[in-house]
Amino acid sequence: MKKITQLLLSGVMVIGIYPFTESTSQAAVTSFKDVPTSHWAKASIDEAVAKGYFKGYSDGTFKPGATVTRAEFAALLARVAKGTQETTQASVFKDLNGHWGETEVNRAVSLGFIMPSDYANGFKPGTTLTREEMAKWLSSGLAAKDEDYKQALKDTKNTLVPVAEFYKGGLKKATYPYVSVVLGTGLMAGYPDGTFGPGRTTTRAEAAVILSRYAQVQESKADSYRDLNEMREVGLTGTNLTSATPFVYSKYENVNYLNSFDLITEKPFSLRNNLGEMIVHRMIIADAPTSSTVKNMYGKMFIDKDFDRFIDEDRYMVFMEVTVTPNGDNLSNLALANSTGYRLTSGAASNFTSGAVNKYGITNLPRVDYVKSGFFKKGVSRRYWMAQSINRYRSEDVTLNGSSIRVGNSFTSFYIPN
Repeated sequence: MKKITQLLLSGVMVIGIYPFTESTSQAAVTSFKDVPTSHWAKASIDEAVAKGYFKGYSDGTFKPGATVTRAEFAALLARVAKGTQETTQASVFKDLNGHWGETEVNRAVSLGFIMPSDYANGFKPGTTLTREEMAKWLSSGLAAKDEDYKQALKDTKNTLVPVAEFYKGGLKKATYPYVSVVLGTGLMAGYPDGTFGPGRTTTRAEAAVILSRYAQVQESKADSYRDLNEMREVGLTGTNLTSATPFVYSKYENVNYLNSFDLITEKPFSLRNNLGEMIVHRMIIADAPTSSTVKNMYGKMFIDKDFDRFIDEDRYMVFMEVTVTPNGDNLSNLALANSTGYRLTSGAASNFTSGAVNKYGITNLPRVDYVKSGFFKKGVSRRYWMAQSINRYRSEDVTLNGSSIRVGNSFTSFYIPN
């Protein structure tokens, strides 16, 4: 049962589509020989068949474990989509002439799911669909139907994608937006080991589950998904602060801009006592009242049951990604503690570890030997994450009700309003 649940959560999606010549009557939906009542995707399979998206085979099977091809998934999307095609596409791919899926693949192209330029050498309809392709098709279809989803793709081009391949390698930068949208809406998800598996394939059972999700997501607004909102904000500003918390940015008197986080990112500044240089990249807020109740997707990249820092239920954990280049060999974790003048960018009590950081390939400020860990070396730039916290609720004490960071002449500050 644990494995079944993990599959559901991991978004291994499947589509069952056919061939059209192999059909099972709707009355037999609940009696596929290979889909018992205990099958994890039975409800989605039954629904997909009842609505005419999928068909079973003439031998009374559904083949839930069979992989899905490009033509099959394109046909499924053409059936479930409620968008209006701008122009009817015909004969898009030469290798589809006379193919059973030609009409529906052309419709999927017309609805914006598939970009013909991605298949300049032919669609190759019998090729097994990868999860990377699936993510792009699903996201592109949403973007073609709704302008805000199109904007979401733009907003997440430079975001932090919460999958293991982001740091460990294996996720193309060009796919960041598409994977972000399917993750942020729940259309697809990563596997229990933190990977997304862009090159992996999908089964018919998984496709049925995804299809059911798509039918709902296409009726929803992009900004109704918290995780997607956070990924969009990170892509635009480097932090998920205002989408994950009640904090807002402050504004100096007589100026017409907010002191947003992006004002201080990617700008080198000198550490005190000539210790070296720091660059601030990102600030991620984890909404986790306890290590076992992590409420946002980003939080799960850092916190799990093995997280070794104390979590105060009245505070948010804050994870800062920075690069530090020491000027000498005298920069220890302890020396870093007061080197910036600001708590969130200092190394004071910022060490942490967890099972999640290993899963996602995160480099963190080491926990061992706080004074001399050997982490910092003269002239060697180290990019890493460190942990701090900020209050979860408004405080009448101004010093507790917000935080700030200055980088050279740039400044960010934020607080919880009344």
